[in-house]
Amino acid sequence: MRHSYATHLIEAGVDLIEVQKILGHRSILTTAKYTHLTANTDENARQAINELMNGFAIDWGNVK
Repeated sequence: MRHSYATHLIEAGVDLIEVQKILGHRSILTTAKYTHLTANTDENARQAINELMNGFAIDWGNVK
């Protein structure tokens, strides 16, 4: 249940540090073990990265 709960919190946009506090972990590494990458999270990450990168004007060989 804790694994699903942590994963759903992350997918809902809750910061990993906040999830750490909610679960009562001392180490962020322990909290990270409770979260899992789902297809939804994977797609959201891809979209965010693509949006960020689309803001850069790159000319291969030279950076504008």
